Amino acid sequence: MKVKSILVSQPEPNESSPYLEIAKKEKIKIDFKPFILVEGVEAKELRTQKIDLTQYTGIVFTSKNAIDHYFRLAEEMRFAVPDSMRYICQSEAVANYLQKHIVYRKRKISFGEKLFSDITPLLKKYPNEKYLLPCSDVLNADIPITLDKAGVDWTKAIMYRTVCADLTDIPVDTYDMLVFFSPQGIRSLFENFKDFKQNNTHIAVFGTTTQQTALELGLTVNLMAPTKDTPSMTMAIEKYIRNGK
Repeated sequence: MKVKSILVSQPEPNESSPYLEIAKKEKIKIDFKPFILVEGVEAKELRTQKIDLTQYTGIVFTSKNAIDHYFRLAEEMRFAVPDSMRYICQSEAVANYLQKHIVYRKRKISFGEKLFSDITPLLKKYPNEKYLLPCSDVLNADIPITLDKAGVDWTKAIMYRTVCADLTDIPVDTYDMLVFFSPQGIRSLFENFKDFKQNNTHIAVFGTTTQQTALELGLTVNLMAPTKDTPSMTMAIEKYIRNGK
C-alpha cells in the first residue's frame, strides 16, 4: 500500500518545514499532532530532590524544554544565574536557544555535533565544574552512561514531565503512516487507542530507543531514521515514498 497520508506526532511546524515541501512535491497529506505534552514541576518538588541551584557551576542542556524549565525554576526560586555559569549543550540548535534567556556572547557556552555522546570531549575539557542536568522524568539511558564515562561530577534534576496527550479526536487508523520520535509517543498511541492494530499502517521511528519501544509493543517498524543515507526523518520519508512504498 502506497503512503498517501501521514500523521506526524509533533506540533505543526512553520511554513518553511521540509514536511510541507514533501507534501507539496509528492502530493500527499501530512498532518501534525503532538502525542505527548510537557508539564513543568514546581519549585517545592525540585527541593524534595535536594537540588540547590546555587551549588552548580555548569549545566548540561539536552533540549529546549530543559532550558525553559531551568530558567523558569531559577526565577521561581529567586536564583540569579551567574555570568560565570558554564553551559554545555547537546547541539548548536540547543545552544542558540539559550539566547531566549541570556546574553549569549557574554557566557561560557559549548556544544556538540548532534548525539549526546558528542559532548564527551567538552566535558573532559572542563572536568572541574559541578554539573547539573535538567531533564524530564524519562531519561535516555545513554545520557547517564556518557556523563559517568566522562568522569565529571553531575546531578540529575527532574524539572518537567512528559504526559500522554488526549488523541481521542484523531482518526488514527485512517492514516497510511504514523511517525514517532520518542518511546513516550509510542506509549501514548496505545494509551489513547488500547485496541490499536497496525494492519497496513506504516510505522516510522526516529532513534533506536523509539524503535525498541515500538517493537516491544508489537509494532512492525517500516522506516527508521537517522541512518547514514538519511540523517533526518524528512529525508527518510521522502526516500521511502519515492521507492514506491
